Amino acid sequence: MTELPDRSLPWGQRDLQSWANRPCDVLLIGGGINGAGIARDLALRGLNVVLVERDDFGSGTSSASTKLVHGGLRYLENRDFSLVFESCRERRILQDIAPHLVGPLPFFIPVYAGDPRPLWMIRLGMWVYDLLALFRNNRHHQILSADKATRLEPALHREGLQGVARYWDCRMDDARLCLENVLAAREAGARVVNYCQAIALKKHRGRLGSALLRDTESGQEFELHARCIVNATGPWLDRVAALAGEKKSRLRPTRGTHIVVQRLNHGDEALYMTAGRDNRLFFVVPWGNFSLIGTTDTPDDSEPSQVTPSLDDIDYLLTEAARHLKLPRLGRSDIIAAFSGLRPLIAEDQEKAGKISREHRIFIDSSGLISVGGGKYTTYRSLAAEVSDTVCARLGRKNEPALTGKIPLPGGVTGRFDSFLRRALPGLCKRLDLEDGQGEQLLRRYGSRINQLEPFLASRQDWAKPVVPGSSLLAGEIPFAVRLEFARTPWDILRRRTPLALEAGNGLNELSALAALMADELSASAEQMELWQNEYCQQLLTQNPCHDKESISC
Repeated sequence: MTELPDRSLPWGQRDLQSWANRPCDVLLIGGGINGAGIARDLALRGLNVVLVERDDFGSGTSSASTKLVHGGLRYLENRDFSLVFESCRERRILQDIAPHLVGPLPFFIPVYAGDPRPLWMIRLGMWVYDLLALFRNNRHHQILSADKATRLEPALHREGLQGVARYWDCRMDDARLCLENVLAAREAGARVVNYCQAIALKKHRGRLGSALLRDTESGQEFELHARCIVNATGPWLDRVAALAGEKKSRLRPTRGTHIVVQRLNHGDEALYMTAGRDNRLFFVVPWGNFSLIGTTDTPDDSEPSQVTPSLDDIDYLLTEAARHLKLPRLGRSDIIAAFSGLRPLIAEDQEKAGKISREHRIFIDSSGLISVGGGKYTTYRSLAAEVSDTVCARLGRKNEPALTGKIPLPGGVTGRFDSFLRRALPGLCKRLDLEDGQGEQLLRRYGSRINQLEPFLASRQDWAKPVVPGSSLLAGEIPFAVRLEFARTPWDILRRRTPLALEAGNGLNELSALAALMADELSASAEQMELWQNEYCQQLLTQNPCHDKESISC
């Protein structure tokens, strides 16, 4: 049997003080997808890297996306051809290095009479899209008649429907894609830690040379020396840059809100539709037994950690979905979950929020701080390579090519995922006495890391069983998340290591048993367990203003 990982250190007693005596080449601040991707890239190039994140990895915008890896079809309207080309290339790479987390998804674009984008324009866009992808999309596009489209997707309104474009992009698990980059960075030699905040940046001879870091669990502070400091904090970019004395505001964030409801469409296609209020494009994405509807694009200069869905955001998405689909009347009470994130877009005062480019930009301040803003999830890997090139140049190192597009992520050593699933599923279910659905869920969540998880689950009789009767979460996934995936709170597990917080029940059925298992792993007190559960319930209420407060109680 594979040797099990060591037990975690007691709650709040992580050994971070020793880091003060171990200077690094690069300190990365921000454990979202960009920071995680940069850490992995630099570690694979042989640099001594430290990655710190104030909250949990991926806890900001990186777990609040539409959960799509896409080539950027809508960027054609802005003539961002280079961004579309780059996105299509990166989409292919992500399918190769993380096939368990990034997989093909068909899309329908219904075109109605009076829409601002007529069918001929959509048809032309489809050809340009295929061309920029070098015709290496999962499949080529099709233009369907209104009759055929409504036979395939009866939820679409037939009246006024001119036709439907069908094309292919990809769905993804955004939080776990971010996590696997963190895991890969650690495997490559980086030191990584969540719940650790940079509270000051210090200059040495006029240049940044260290950061004062605070372990937010214990409150202990320590100074870490670094030859280069990178600010990859997304919507917090300006706030972290201010620690180095930079006063210029570089971002114009916009709020993207999504809602989860019971499944709306009948087929497996995502629907990509035009909103009647402002002609924006939005998605209705099949997401297991649910539909994910998003997104909004509203200017928002709030503190990023405080951003939440507004009732106007929610009503906008409900209204626009109902305008296109034949549905029972949807109301606020139908919202299972909601979430928002701030896009760290570069300030472009002359353009409307929805037109701001999603391309990234690298800033180098006089202090030596390197900051990166903008970008989009699909192109995080190429962004990371460019930032890593910049870091290597600043450190006087030979600029070696990025390896991140050739080496699979930790769970991505599967080859073609459908073949892997067929090979691995029967034996896994037999050995652990699982239903097919349970086994498939594990394989899609962990990919080839199932070789780590399976002996873990088999090491105790109750760990391959649901944490509570009827749950899709196995008891052993909780200590596994604590010991090997940096989970420190129930919200970390139910919102990012798994999607239960966004599904029916919102993880409340599992919360008490999960907190007890975490407390055992982290040597936490009964008071800490109660605090975890109260904080979890408060998070649910904050993220979904439509929740019945009496039903969310701990």
